[in-house]
This record gives sequence, structure tokens and C-alpha cells, in this order.
Amino acid sequence: MLFDLSSPLVIYLMHLNHLKMQTFFSPYTLAKGMIEHTFIILKGIGNTTERTLWQEGILTWDDFVSKRKVRRISSKRKKNYDFQLVKARENLEHENSSYFAHCLHSREHWRLYDQWKEKACFLDIETTGLSHGITVIGMYSSEGYKHYVRGIDLEREIIKQEIEKNNILVTFYGKAFDMPFIERELDISMDIPHIDLCFTGKKLGLRGGLKKVEQQIGIRRDADICGMDGFDAVLLWKKYLKGDDNALELLIKYNMADTVNLKVLADVICTRLKEETFFCAKEG
Repeated sequence: MLFDLSSPLVIYLMHLNHLKMQTFFSPYTLAKGMIEHTFIILKGIGNTTERTLWQEGILTWDDFVSKRKVRRISSKRKKNYDFQLVKARENLEHENSSYFAHCLHSREHWRLYDQWKEKACFLDIETTGLSHGITVIGMYSSEGYKHYVRGIDLEREIIKQEIEKNNILVTFYGKAFDMPFIERELDISMDIPHIDLCFTGKKLGLRGGLKKVEQQIGIRRDADICGMDGFDAVLLWKKYLKGDDNALELLIKYNMADTVNLKVLADVICTRLKEETFFCAKEG
């Protein structure tokens, strides 16, 4: 995999560094995660109210709890919110990401990425093209890239244990494709935050399939897998079943690119979303 530093999006991200001088969030704050600055975990608090809190200098959970009164929030609601934020703090300290999977809307799960990116599972599957036909599951984490092949080591307990080692799941179109396959075929359901970069990227105008978005980000694949897609993966599996071991090697290489590149996409997309979210709050 090559990373094109001349990509328009990468140049724009570098340009966004100037925002750190224009926002009330310090460069140190911007370099950290944003979950402790997130108030939309509270029922009744939306993005507009959250921005208002930031603009009034209430930047963290601790800031909120330490104030005796908060404008436009009744004493009763304030007391309830204080309790919820203390509870959120406890769950954060205990690394209980599942708590945030339920109190934070799925479209905002990207806010958890910085907190747990070192404990993220980047996942991608290949299939036969049929409803029950997973051929390869690839996972990339702090332990590196691992793949599991149908008929060799693709077993429910192995996959379940590997996923459960991590605090967040990252896919591309996984909510509509990968996870329904895994749930249906392996009877594995998830209770951790799931960042689907297909939908998260659309917040930034990144549209199309994984390969198209990779091009927009500036990722280039090796020549032997450049231009390959899901249909080619199906054909490679069929060749493997006919005795072509080289086809399986190429399929695994293709899956590895699909999986490992998710880390690059997540780093870029979540960083830009964080910058834009904080900057919009300043401008608002």
C-alpha cells in the first residue's frame, strides 16, 4: 500500500492544522480523544445544545458537573445529567465501550475512535456472492493482520474471541454487508461501538465504494490487486476450490488491503470530523 501525500484531501487535512489556533479547544485537547467533550450522550442534548455548551466554556464532563447552574437547563435536569456523566466517567475508566455503544447514536460512534483506536478491530469479509458464503474474514488490530479461511480455520469461537479482544469495530459498509453475514452465518452479534466508514465518510462528502474512497484519500494499491473488486474475489475463491493455491494467496492479499486500509481511512476521517466539529462550534 502506498499513501499519496499529494492527495487533495491529505493537503486539506494538513491545512486544517490552522484550526487549532482558532478554536477554544487547545492543541493538547485536539490531540486527544473527544468522548469526554461529548454531551450528546445525555438524553435531550443534541448537537446544537452541545455546541452552545462548548461556546459557554463547558468543554468537558468535569466542567459541566463542577458548575452549580447551567443556562437553559433546570436544576432537576442538571442533577440527572451530573449523575449520567459520573456514570459515563466510571464506564470510561473501566474501558467499558459497550456502555457508549448504547448511549451514543451509531452515527456518532466515530467520536470514540481516538479513545480506543489502539483497541480497534478493523474487519472485512470476502464471500462466494451467496447469502451464506463467507470465504475469508480478515481482521487487523494491534496484533497485526489475521485471516481466517473457510474450510481451514474459519470457526465461530475463534472469530468471536478475536473480535471480543477489542473495544470498537471498524468496517466499510459493514453494517449492511459484513456484520449481517457474520450474524447470519456464524451467529455472532456485537455489543461494542461500530464505526462504519462508508456512512461516516459521507459526512465529509466521501462517497462510493471502498476503493473509490481510498483513491479520494490518496491510497494506492499494489499492481497485482489494483482494480480488483468483490466479483474478482468470488472468482479467485472458485479457482482455489479447483486446486489453485496461488488464487487463495492473492485473495488473502486482496483482503489484507481491504482490511488494513481501514485503519488509514479511520485515522483520516475521524481526525477531520473532530477538527470540523470543534471548528463549527467556534464559528457557530
